[in-house]
Amino acid sequence: MKENNEAKNQTGETNTPTHFIQNIITEDVAQGNNNGNVVTRFPPEPNGYLHIGHAKSICLNFGLARDFKGKCHLRLDDTNPCKENVEYIGSIKEDVAWLGFNWGDNCFFASDYFEQLYSFAIELIKKGKAYVCDLSAEEIREYRGTLTEPGKESPCRSRSSEENIELFQKMRAGEYANGEKTLRAKIDMTSGNLNMRDPVLYRILKVLHHRTGDKWCIYPMYDFTHCLSDSLEGITHSICTLEFEDHRPLYDWVLDNLETSCHPRQIEFARLNLTNTVMSKRKLLQLVDEKIVSGWDDPVMPTISGLRRRGYTPASIRNFCDRIGVAKRDSTVDMALLDFHIREDLNRSARRVMAVLRPLKLVIDNYPDAQSEELDAINNPEDPSMGTRQVPFSKTLYIEQEDFMEDAPKKYFRLTPGREVRLRYAYFVTCNSVVKDDTTGEITEIHCSYDPETRGGTAPDGRKVKSTIHWVSASHARDVEIRLYAHLLLDQETETKKDFKELINPAHLEVLQGCKAEPALVEAAPGDRFQFERQGYFCADTKDHTPESPVFNRIVTLRDTWKKIQNKNQKKSK
Repeated sequence: MKENNEAKNQTGETNTPTHFIQNIITEDVAQGNNNGNVVTRFPPEPNGYLHIGHAKSICLNFGLARDFKGKCHLRLDDTNPCKENVEYIGSIKEDVAWLGFNWGDNCFFASDYFEQLYSFAIELIKKGKAYVCDLSAEEIREYRGTLTEPGKESPCRSRSSEENIELFQKMRAGEYANGEKTLRAKIDMTSGNLNMRDPVLYRILKVLHHRTGDKWCIYPMYDFTHCLSDSLEGITHSICTLEFEDHRPLYDWVLDNLETSCHPRQIEFARLNLTNTVMSKRKLLQLVDEKIVSGWDDPVMPTISGLRRRGYTPASIRNFCDRIGVAKRDSTVDMALLDFHIREDLNRSARRVMAVLRPLKLVIDNYPDAQSEELDAINNPEDPSMGTRQVPFSKTLYIEQEDFMEDAPKKYFRLTPGREVRLRYAYFVTCNSVVKDDTTGEITEIHCSYDPETRGGTAPDGRKVKSTIHWVSASHARDVEIRLYAHLLLDQETETKKDFKELINPAHLEVLQGCKAEPALVEAAPGDRFQFERQGYFCADTKDHTPESPVFNRIVTLRDTWKKIQNKNQKKSK
């Protein structure tokens, strides 16, 4: 099918497919399948916080529903109470809503259907399509066979429907211990697809459930629950990642062997693999449990809550997910692309401010001692409507340590003895001398002179300088804590490593105390985002930031690695 196929949706508007799933749905709508309706779902298991990979699925499922004027359900797959937590449920809802998607009245739980799922299991037993098995989990694995060897049938496979129903009822009544019995589908132990070799449909788990309490001690498996939940909710297109492709025959088998009113169409797409981070709930949980990170929302984590706390915007994540597209083939996306999208978003929306991360005192010798003044500074050159602000200027300033070098190399254009530079929004200054610590020889002060005719950063005689540096007034500056985040992992190939902790970047967080910032910056509310001029984009921490103890997380540097990658690839292609 060609990529430019078009079909009209329910409102008469035309959808132009941009990927293969939209092509499939466009054709279904055009043919009148499902009466032209489109209903998708996002079905996370509440056993951890959502991460950037889930964001791709969220954007895809809710985006398809939006594009085809349909609905997208949020369904919590709460079939394993051993690993689930109400905290995770709350975080999932918060993350989906924060990304900008609304499920309306369509929030469901798999546990809503436990009674119906039990009835469906009884129906399969009556049809001779399911049986109660006494084999242990280890024995079931042994009997299953391998990819090159067929499996062996369970000794329990020939039980009558009546006996199986009685045993299954006793399982529900709690008469057996955990793992003592399971309910299995009766399919084909010689199938080339291991998922079809009599898979387990129910297991015994004597664990309290967060919604049903102790009502149930048997819980359905995901493959049994998922397809039937889809059917009960009237899902038309069940979108999932590629690892479920081999499960699709079982998805269809369950629905084909039960009398259901709706048979959704399962479609698989490639999951998101991202460099320099962890994309596994199990590994993320390990980081949290072993206190390698401060929690699920640690700003170095790829969780949606971690990205939110660090300062990423919903729009940047949505744009990133749109940019990487939807494909049928696994690939790995460079973290630089995600960084590109947050830069692109904040470049338009973030207010510029000045902050000095590693302060070095600069004294203007010929500036009046008691004088201070307010200078105009642009809030955002990309958006003139954001206007200007006043920044205080005085005799003693702070600049970055790296903006001064006593013995500078040839291509160093910032401040050095005898050189003139521009102070951002202020004056031209020339370095005359330095003060050093008598013991260490470290430079503690720079003494300069300024040209009062260059107010605002331009010289009446038209002379130019090669460098502009930022600063803050020492008598007006406020102390702030800055947290500099880097990649969580050093190595790009994370999933192939047995012990991924060996790849953790020891420098993934650097905390700087005593940084100096414009006085207005401490009035920022938690979550406010700024561009620190020449430093990067920063966000007031949503947990730790207060006006009394301001804390800012670096979201991303100003350097755009993705553009460099693009330019490099373009040169290669030429």
